[in-house]
Amino acid sequence: MASNGKMKALVLSGGKGSRLRPITHTSAKQLIPIANKPILFYGLEAIARAGIKEVGIVVGDTAQEIRAAVGDGSAFGFKATYIPQTEGPLGLAHAVKISHSFIGDSPFLMFLGDNLLKESLNPLVKDFMGKKPSAQILVAKVPNPSAFGVVELNGDGHVKRLVEKPAHPKSDLALVGVYLFDKSIFEAIRHIKPSARGELEITDAIQWLVDHKKKVITRPTDGWWKDTGKIGDLLEANRLIHETMEHSVHKDAQVDSASRLEGRVVLEAGVRVVESVIRGPAIIGANSHIIRSYVGPYSSIYYNTTVENSEIEHSIVLEQAKISNIRRIQDSLIGQRVEVIKSPVKPEAYRIMVGDSSRIEIP
Repeated sequence: MASNGKMKALVLSGGKGSRLRPITHTSAKQLIPIANKPILFYGLEAIARAGIKEVGIVVGDTAQEIRAAVGDGSAFGFKATYIPQTEGPLGLAHAVKISHSFIGDSPFLMFLGDNLLKESLNPLVKDFMGKKPSAQILVAKVPNPSAFGVVELNGDGHVKRLVEKPAHPKSDLALVGVYLFDKSIFEAIRHIKPSARGELEITDAIQWLVDHKKKVITRPTDGWWKDTGKIGDLLEANRLIHETMEHSVHKDAQVDSASRLEGRVVLEAGVRVVESVIRGPAIIGANSHIIRSYVGPYSSIYYNTTVENSEIEHSIVLEQAKISNIRRIQDSLIGQRVEVIKSPVKPEAYRIMVGDSSRIEIP
């Protein structure tokens, strides 16, 4: 353990987000807003609430965007240090390896920047500092364990084996993406080799600790957890966060007499609602305009966006988008500065311009 006993945090934000293209061609997946707050911010806020004052953020191709959003960390109550991940082999253990100079001998919490977790990190940190294991990993029961790193326990509840995305999983306990380590993890990483996919796997490093009789313990998550790597997970996370929102209308928001707000609706500063119905839970971002439209439950409309003569439900719309004269949009993710408009020209036809790796469903 570090002589000062103070825990640091390591947040991994270097992933490319290939499963969320084309959105992530132009923005970091960790900055996609969930209920109008970037995914990454939920984790950073949880780390700050746990009393951690030094946070290393591992960044890749989207480093500039992450830096612009997070700054020096003072807005969250900690000091942020940026750690560029520019070389291979990559992988979670590689991210830890390149962060050694930042972490030093301190115990540290590692958090995946595109994960959303309901529960507080405080009990996890307290548990680790009290029991002083070499590693403590947060786990959750999942229906599809082959998509995750999986933990097998022995009879007394200790970690027996970890396998990354096993074809035939022997357990339904998945690694949630929150780990706590002492300095022995660096020795473990020095002894492992890249996996078949060319990455240094954190599961291999933790397995090395287990094999060398180091104390490795698990803690089950008592709330929901989402890896937001796919659109379905993003929308589900958005829905779960909406369930926790309270009704709130900013004093600078305008709602005309022909409009209705039903249920828990959040209107941020400068919002205009004209001849429209907004049924909560829903959130409308700053300076957005909802005109002669219906915004249904579990919709997040980010800032400077216009929805006119349209219906939208259970969707996330990023900043500066424009939706006009569209009968109904649902279960969708609309990117920043995107225009979805119905053309008045005859004969009726779809005229489409989209980016790489897009998906369009037309009834």
